Order: sequence, then C-alpha cells, then structure tokens
Amino acid sequence: MQLLYIIETSGDTKLFKDPVIELQKKLDRTRELFVYLLYCITEVARYAETDARNRAAKNLPNFEDLNVNTKIAGNLLLWQIVENESYKKALENDKPQHLVDKDLIRKLYQQLAETTEYKAYINEQSRDKKTDKDILEFIFNTLLLPNANFEEQIEEHFNNWDDDGEMMQQLINNFLQKPTQNIQQMTTPEKWTFARNLLTSMIDKKDYALELIKPKLKNWDSDRIALLDMLIMQMGVCELLYFETIPTKVTINEYIDLAKDYSTPQSGQFVNGILDNLHKELLAQGKINKVDFKKRTH
Repeated sequence: MQLLYIIETSGDTKLFKDPVIELQKKLDRTRELFVYLLYCITEVARYAETDARNRAAKNLPNFEDLNVNTKIAGNLLLWQIVENESYKKALENDKPQHLVDKDLIRKLYQQLAETTEYKAYINEQSRDKKTDKDILEFIFNTLLLPNANFEEQIEEHFNNWDDDGEMMQQLINNFLQKPTQNIQQMTTPEKWTFARNLLTSMIDKKDYALELIKPKLKNWDSDRIALLDMLIMQMGVCELLYFETIPTKVTINEYIDLAKDYSTPQSGQFVNGILDNLHKELLAQGKINKVDFKKRTH
C-alpha cells in the first residue's frame, strides 16, 4: 500500500521501472529495522558486564563497584538470540552496531538498573525462562519504546518507523516468544508471493478496478475522495477478483481495518460500504470464484 501510494503521488509510474524490486527494498528495510531494535535490546542487557568492568576499574572502587550484579548478561533468552545463526548473519549484513548510539545504550541501562522490575529480577536467586523473557520484554516495551531519545535515534536512521512502528512492536514481542525463528525469512515465500502478486495486479488492473468502483460512489466526486481510500478499495477489488484462496469476508475486513488505521476517521465505514456493495454485485455476476477448502476432496 505504501509503495502504491508513492507511485501514485509521484505522478509518474515510470519512476519505478520495476515496482517488484522496490517492494523487495521496502521489505529489506523493514527487516533492517527489526534487526536494529533487537540489537538494541541485547546491547542494553549486555551492558551489565561493561558496567561491571568500568566500575571495577575505578581508582578507588567501593564494595558496590566490585559487586555489580551481572545476572542479566547470562539471560537464557538473550543468549538464544545472540547465538541464533540468522541473527549473526543479520548483524554481518545489516550492521546495526554502526548505527546504535553507545552512550544512549549506557543511559538506558542505567535507567533499567534503577527500576524495581530489574532489581527484583537480579535479586531472584533462581533463573527460569519466564522471568528471563519478562525482563527483555520490559526493556523493549517499557524502557526503550517510550524513550524520546531512543525514538529520535530510530527516526534518524529509519524513515519507515512511523509506518512500521506498531508492526515492529508486535514482531519483536513475537520473536521474544520464539527466538529460534529465522530472521532472514521474516517474509515467508507465501507472503512474498502474495505481496508481489497483489502489487502487480494493482498496477495491471488499475483501470478495470476504477471502472468497477466509480459507479458505486454515487454523489461522491472520485477526484475528491482521499487517494488512500481509492487505493485501499482498488486493492480490495483485486483481492476479491484475483485471489481465489482468500475468503471475501477476510478481504473486506482487512481493508476496512487498513482504512481505519491509515486514512480518515470516516474511511472505514466508507470503504466497507463500497466493497460490500461491489462484492454482492460481482458475486451475482459470477465474477468471484473462491476456493472452498472445506469442500475440496483430498
């Protein structure tokens, strides 16, 4: 959707000679953002060892300086992430270590060390997977994301943060639940095929989709309708017509949610009305043919 919007607002579809390549670039940028966020989590946690070394190296270290609790550096989940082969590969390829602000990492660790959650964690003698996971989730959701300086750092390096931020939070939290996932395959082959086919369908069938939509606008001037709403409806029409494995109800609900999240407050209801109307008409004309997996014989 973002790429289609860029193509439309550029006024020149030739700006992107190969939209599929541009789509792959955007997906790569999303992965790079994911790796950067994950790297920052691990660096804040691992800074406990750096802090312990720095304090022990003082000219006159006190008892506390010589006894910094570094339990979090041995966090089981942390080391699952660090030893994940796809994560190691991502560090080599994406190099988040060149982007991170080390002084900010230090300050974030210091803030972490003062929290009651962290103190409770390091004072617990036993170690278990749940508490190890909980403290990393706490670092990400409660310490990093609300921090204005951290967000400023992200925005400095990733212009896709505004669009991908909410999704990133969900992806990172999902990864912390299962840190053995392959980071290099954040987009499965099936999802990539779907995204590529939807993009090419939108470009190839744009005029036909508009031809179907415009009569349903009634008193609305199509030129005055939000561009994003028009794109969302066109995408919905393409899914209804050309993606036989996606149930129509799923398609309509997905694009209603997109309109609510990315367009105007009234867009969800507007898109719902148009797509529902089109769905009924196309179904009556026999133009929508979906695969019913429940009825398929094996």
